[in-house]
Amino acid sequence: MGKSFEYDVIVIGGGAAGVTAARSLAKAKKKVALVEAEKLGGATLNERDIPYLAAQNFAHLYAEAMAGVKFGITSTNLRYNYPTAYKVQQRAIARVGEKYSKKSLEEDGVVCINGLAHFISANEISVRKKLPSTPTAEEAKAGTDGKTLSATKFLIATGAVPKDSEITGLSDVKHYTPASILKIERLPKSMMVIGGGASGVEVAEYFAGLGVKVALIELSERLLPREDEEVGQIMAAYLEKKLGVRILTSTRAVAASNDGTSTRVTLSRNGQEKAVRVECIVVATGSKPNTDLGLQNAGVNFDKKGIFVEKTLQTTAKNIYAAGDVVGGDSATELANYEAGIAAVNMLGKNKNMVNYDGFTRVINTNPQVATVGMNEDDLTKRDMKYNKAMLPLSTVTASAVSDFKLGFIKMLSNQQGKILGATMMAPNAAANLQEVALCIRHGLSVLEIASTPHPNGEWSELIRLAAKKLA
Repeated sequence: MGKSFEYDVIVIGGGAAGVTAARSLAKAKKKVALVEAEKLGGATLNERDIPYLAAQNFAHLYAEAMAGVKFGITSTNLRYNYPTAYKVQQRAIARVGEKYSKKSLEEDGVVCINGLAHFISANEISVRKKLPSTPTAEEAKAGTDGKTLSATKFLIATGAVPKDSEITGLSDVKHYTPASILKIERLPKSMMVIGGGASGVEVAEYFAGLGVKVALIELSERLLPREDEEVGQIMAAYLEKKLGVRILTSTRAVAASNDGTSTRVTLSRNGQEKAVRVECIVVATGSKPNTDLGLQNAGVNFDKKGIFVEKTLQTTAKNIYAAGDVVGGDSATELANYEAGIAAVNMLGKNKNMVNYDGFTRVINTNPQVATVGMNEDDLTKRDMKYNKAMLPLSTVTASAVSDFKLGFIKMLSNQQGKILGATMMAPNAAANLQEVALCIRHGLSVLEIASTPHPNGEWSELIRLAAKKLA
């Protein structure tokens, strides 16, 4: 007889991927435990998706109201109340949080355990309480006295944590991450955002739109270096001209220190250093997979990019799977949920389903929104692939004239046979509009299918049809 274990599956990580998989496995009549060190819901609920969507909804509503004067809407006393906006954000978290609650999960048959998991072997983990920054003697003892749990199989879904910073003195200076800055109780007068990628740009737009004096620092030659060059150029012009953001590219933050009531940040650009004083700094230089789990004890291979997995999401330890940000790649809730679903089915032993990443959309939630699906021009150039391109400004369609919104474009790429390779859209509601392109990429449809499909006049999606028509 084989050795018996306490659980059929232990899921480590209670974010989007972990909760999705735990529920699926419990509904399949497996005995499942879910171990989470922080709050259930993970970054999706508590730090990333929900807080930012709520905050940006508020900021964009405010911006639209301010811009209403050009449509004949006047207000001599338009203001916002920041504490109220923060409460709206918290209410959104509470509403969505119901499906991530311990009560909801336990009703579905999932045993919820709070603590830090650490592998002892491929079938055992220790779980101990996470200590507060200044633990009492009793808390310290409870934190070190971990209990041991065993399972036939494991799913690792621990997500990602902020990258270690190379800024000298940062650990001695109060600073924020893109997640923690939304919890600030009072708006600062000035802010420096270090990192001009997606999260840095979102933070800069949000606070600049509320009247904060923002400086945005990026090491690369342009903002949003992962996106098409046009995206970075248009975004920089928008942030600078409309919101007054000071943008410094090709610039590195090298040191930080307290300077009375402000923070002194030393910047290096073109071999020259300059000190800038701001009220607060936000470090938005990216994240890394959270692999501090004793993985070597379980025979799970990993590196700084994440846990190594097969297309079935099985790790190098055959009874252990991984999904979500911990395996690297793009960070998105829909992607984490998808991977968790594939892993759960494979853990049940029914099928060996493999992941298919075609058609997932990368989104930057600014206004205009930026959405990219498939490959962009940089990707194709690096692969030395031939392609056709159609690019149209927003002013091409009726929606632009009606809303007086011209900031953005659609770019669509196809191969010589007319199959869509990728698309980037910078426009209001770009992500939703680009889903028809995602469908075509995932199922191998051509530009002709889009070009011959009627699209409503007066909607932004008309841009997609016209771009496809240009390529057909």
